[in-house]
Amino acid sequence: MTNLHDDNAPILVASALSRQVDYHGEHLTILKEASLSLARGQSLAIVGASGSGKSTLLALLAGLDHASGGEVTLFGQPLSALDEDARAALRLARVGFVFQNFQLLPQLTALENVLLPLELAAYPGAEAAARAMLGRVGLGHRLGHYPRHLSGGEQQRVALARAFVGEPALLFADEPTGSLDAASGHEVGDLLFGMNREAGTALVLVTHDMKLAARCEQVLRIEDGVLGGAGA
Repeated sequence: MTNLHDDNAPILVASALSRQVDYHGEHLTILKEASLSLARGQSLAIVGASGSGKSTLLALLAGLDHASGGEVTLFGQPLSALDEDARAALRLARVGFVFQNFQLLPQLTALENVLLPLELAAYPGAEAAARAMLGRVGLGHRLGHYPRHLSGGEQQRVALARAFVGEPALLFADEPTGSLDAASGHEVGDLLFGMNREAGTALVLVTHDMKLAARCEQVLRIEDGVLGGAGA
């Protein structure tokens, strides 16, 4: 088992990870024996065209989907050995997420959206932490606003606040600027990497934006389900 007291030990390892699905009687391979490793505080970008398998890979790494072959070890725990409840508990305690479509709950205010994971985890001082984090992303004056009253860039900043507020050791970001205009995307990108650097969080970034990917320490390219180096 991974020694989590070793700062250089990987917190995320994928070994020969594959994913196949049956579609209208046809056996399709979406991911082919992908392997990677990420240490505490490191950043990794996975780039590729739409349909290349990068979002499937991220879902497998986060334990949101089940691999057809291979193994993911997250914080020293093989995900294949955990049931759904245990996977969810591990994510809640140690993982943050940012998605292209924000995934804010429309019936909750900005403050309530950021509070939600803290309340689920019985986090002490939850409301003060949520308010402070929304201030960090420049939305301290929009606490009571619902997602429908916020721009796309503002919604993604709420999503960043929600992702970082629980002090995760690992953040998964799936096309975090993909649905934003250029100016908003630049602002969100700066916030993402700035907050990530401040928190010392490990980052797995899935994106088609090579400029954003280049801000990571390592870049891997996926093409037709095959994961390789940036020049592959």
